[in-house]
Amino acid sequence: MFLTRLKICADINQRVTLYGVFTIHFTPNVPSRCLLLELLDVSVSELLLYSSHQGCSMWMIQHCARDVLEALAFLHHEGYVHADLKPRNILWSAENECFKLIDFGLSFKEGNQDVKYIQTDGYRAPEAELQNCLAQAGLQSDTECTSAVDLWSLGIILLEMFSGMKLKHTVRSQEWKANSSAIIDHIFASKAVVNAAIPAYHLRDLIKSMLHDDPSRRIPAEMALCSPFFSIPFAPHIEDLVMLPTPVLRLLNVLDDDYLENEEEYEDVVEDVKEECQKYGPVVSLLVPKENPGRGQVFVEYANAGDSKAAQKLLTGRMFDGKFVVATFYPLSAYKRGYLYQTLL
Repeated sequence: MFLTRLKICADINQRVTLYGVFTIHFTPNVPSRCLLLELLDVSVSELLLYSSHQGCSMWMIQHCARDVLEALAFLHHEGYVHADLKPRNILWSAENECFKLIDFGLSFKEGNQDVKYIQTDGYRAPEAELQNCLAQAGLQSDTECTSAVDLWSLGIILLEMFSGMKLKHTVRSQEWKANSSAIIDHIFASKAVVNAAIPAYHLRDLIKSMLHDDPSRRIPAEMALCSPFFSIPFAPHIEDLVMLPTPVLRLLNVLDDDYLENEEEYEDVVEDVKEECQKYGPVVSLLVPKENPGRGQVFVEYANAGDSKAAQKLLTGRMFDGKFVVATFYPLSAYKRGYLYQTLL
């Protein structure tokens, strides 16, 4: 089983970097084999906690859904099932600017399932629930679980991200079993949900396609990536840029119009900002737009996200020319393209 898990991590190296393998002897004659993986940042579980029951932004939901579906599409194409998809097992990579899957402890090769108890309560597909119950009773299931169990888990995760609510008790209720589609409709129609209303039905339909009780009717990961939901360009909220680290910092409340209009003062203050920012690590580039969008904001690209995180922590709240600095992260991909979001709700 350990070799299977190791092969999964090696195969999915484009998602989670495997640095090495080592053995620890906690007790005599019982070796524990460990995988050394890359250090990741905030988990979706923490993001849900920070959302304060308001739900995540559509930009964050779309970003997470696309990244996880791409990982699952690769994993399923290779014939593997993750089998324990949940918010705590989806983490943000600051260096790669994407969400990554972790914890392949219950993963298995489809058609060769060596673990009977799979998935976590609240994110467990109906067929996995049945299989677990039969295994607990010492009975053999007629059919094994397939990659469709991962799509069920992701559907619940996306629904929780949209609603800001934990749905463990909801999905176990008789009402859900009787008409889950109506419950999903109710969640999306709720006035308490503060998300963009116009494109929300694309996300609703995508989630419904993942939550069919019949696993054969669930949309495969590769097909889900073609959903119209992913064709909508969303901008991140300011909360997203505070919570998701990247190598780029965006500094607000630093420059006013007087500095932007006077070329000499502009160059002096830019040099001062760069000198301050270099205290936390090498600055790769620095951009201070004089026109909208982004007028007067300062964008600082560091060599790595570690330096950027240190700078964000220490610069936030600092005084610069009599003003309190506000420091958020900024998507590296957008910065590299020269794309500056005009509105950040």
